[in-house]
Amino acid sequence: MTPTLLSPETTTRQATVSTPASSPARTAAAPAQITPATGITPATIEAARKLAAEVARKVKMDVRMGREHQQGRINWITLIVMSLFHVGAIAALFCFSWKNLAAFAIMYFFAINVGIGMAYHRLLTHRGYRTPKWLEYFVTACGTMALEGGPIFWVATHRVHHQNSDQEGDPHTPVDGTFWAHAGWIISGRAMHSETALLGRYAPDLTRDRGHVWLSKFHWLPLTVTGLVQVALGAALAPAGSRILGGLSMLLWGTFLRVVAGLHATWFVNSATHMFGSRRFETRDDSRNNWWVALLTGGEGWHNNHHAHPVSARHGLAWYEFDINYYGIWLLSKIGLAEKIQIAKFDKANPKPAGVI
Repeated sequence: MTPTLLSPETTTRQATVSTPASSPARTAAAPAQITPATGITPATIEAARKLAAEVARKVKMDVRMGREHQQGRINWITLIVMSLFHVGAIAALFCFSWKNLAAFAIMYFFAINVGIGMAYHRLLTHRGYRTPKWLEYFVTACGTMALEGGPIFWVATHRVHHQNSDQEGDPHTPVDGTFWAHAGWIISGRAMHSETALLGRYAPDLTRDRGHVWLSKFHWLPLTVTGLVQVALGAALAPAGSRILGGLSMLLWGTFLRVVAGLHATWFVNSATHMFGSRRFETRDDSRNNWWVALLTGGEGWHNNHHAHPVSARHGLAWYEFDINYYGIWLLSKIGLAEKIQIAKFDKANPKPAGVI
């Protein structure tokens, strides 16, 4: 924030106004320019302005994303955690059971469809609809189970993506490379998950909300708690003598394999839907509608539709464009838990992005 400083002329005018009316002689004898007691001079004002401009420039650079701004750095903590989850996902394939598959499906639905698609993306980032605050916190907590960071980090990153889509500063554009757009961007460069103040430039609505600040700080907690629940449930459902294996195998399916599958599904939105598919709208980026990414993510693959009408809570704009995440929002509206749902309107004969006449 640029500090508000008084110029010498302003100070002189205020000093003249504040002179008591009972001393007209003293008012008349007032000098043409008064040196403020605080030491503010034209030189200090200019120095302060330069300082404020430099701070603003550094803040802008601090939130710049994209491959060019990462300087080839690797975030080793993120890389190690991601690697361990992939190892656990491979291990899960050797302990299949229908109970474990059920745990996978249930957790995937709540983390990816409800948490990422309905909450992080369409509710928090674009405000395509409204819910009661308690429900907003619940679906946001579901999003933290996807291991994609807290809500402030996710929302800020996605808003930067829309601002600079497929241009310099886009966090994950295929212009910087296919692998970079898919996973490279998340394991390279500066980790900003805990930098709430810095990310607040792009998510001020969330940084002012104590609930979302708390969920961002402790975004690892819901994933940890549900993992422990899976261990306990898997052990309870396993036959005697196999309880340890039952608990660990359900954890591998319900957490490790499910998280890895969800991560790659979300990352395909960043990479594949900017490379493969059809384009209904002529947007300024390379976004595309991709049916198989939509299948994996519950409707997030209709990416060209989304970039053309980002506020729309519905991404599948044709009858054949299935959009499970929107169906969930529609269902919430029918039971009175969602309102002000935004739906894209366009001329099918001449489709144009929102704001284009």
